Amino acid sequence: MQNSYASRRTMTPPALYDRWLVYLVLTLIMLGLIMVASAAISTSDQQLHQPFYYFYRQLIFLILGTLLGAIVIQFKVEYWEKMSGTMIVVALLLLALVLIPGIGHSVNGSVRWIGLGVFSIQVSELAKFSMVIYMASYLVRRNEEVQTQLSGFIKPLCLMGVIAILLLKEPDFGATVVIMATVLGMMFMAGMQVRHFLVLFGVVLVAMTILAISAPYRMMRLTSFMNPWTHAYSSGYQLTQSLIAFGRGGWFGAGLGNSIQKLFYLPEAHTDFLFAVIAEELGIVGMLVVIALFTLLVIRIFYIGRQAQQLGKHFAGFVAYGFSLWLSIQFTVSIGVNCGLLPTKGLTLPLLSYGGSSMLVNCIVIALLIRIDYENRLAKLGLRDD
Repeated sequence: MQNSYASRRTMTPPALYDRWLVYLVLTLIMLGLIMVASAAISTSDQQLHQPFYYFYRQLIFLILGTLLGAIVIQFKVEYWEKMSGTMIVVALLLLALVLIPGIGHSVNGSVRWIGLGVFSIQVSELAKFSMVIYMASYLVRRNEEVQTQLSGFIKPLCLMGVIAILLLKEPDFGATVVIMATVLGMMFMAGMQVRHFLVLFGVVLVAMTILAISAPYRMMRLTSFMNPWTHAYSSGYQLTQSLIAFGRGGWFGAGLGNSIQKLFYLPEAHTDFLFAVIAEELGIVGMLVVIALFTLLVIRIFYIGRQAQQLGKHFAGFVAYGFSLWLSIQFTVSIGVNCGLLPTKGLTLPLLSYGGSSMLVNCIVIALLIRIDYENRLAKLGLRDD
């Protein structure tokens, strides 16, 4: 009796959150803060006379994102399902609003931000989040139609078309690719017939190709991507500087803080091309560590989604699948751009690159995933979430 009592007393209660998910996210965020501080130190010192300006701002956005996440995690997952329609309408309105002169804020020729005083919101980040939530709700409501009828995927295709038009007006081709690829992946995982998927994939691929060659600046990026060294001082400048950073890194890198390319050679070193700085300072080993961390994170999110579906929580499952696809696609495209495997696009590394909107939305995404896992664990224990 005493042994039994002692064993019960020392038994640790089951965790009500995924510790591995939290550890992976915290590791990536801490690494991101270090690399943003390193990549931006010279630029911020010259332009703003404050070496750690971007580091401090990223830290502030992280704190704000954590506070937002603490609020988000209090809401049941079913709340997001009820709000999915409203969210996509708000996202469409914001995408239209940002195009109105005087409201949209322009940076480097792109109108992607709405100014809110001390900082700006990149509307495409909210659109990605809203689209995943809406598609998860749609796939639950119209699951049989998606699996059996052509109309099941034509409807979301029309919505994607509207969002794509608004995003391309900014222009934001990278966000358009991420959203379309994420939606396609979610529909495929919902059980869409292969022939329907191939038709839809073909239509999207043709549309993306036409869009890529229709605009002069996108065509220039494409030709520069094919042979950047012939345009080393014009349209291929950014990519060639990125490739030089990869070449300097070697196996173990030049050492943290010792990047040469970040010294005004590589544009957007702390945002779109942060991975090139990681390659230069931390080498192939550092790159592999970052890739491994992201791979494990995506696998963990997929696992949470699979658990939710096995428990009959299909909306939560599709949301987790959508977030994992979004993060993996954006991460893969960002690395591909930095390595010269894909044409240059304005995409950041999730959880790593500098960006207030990206950090805030990523914190909300992680908080919602923790909530999904929390409800999964309660369901497995036979407990109600009151």
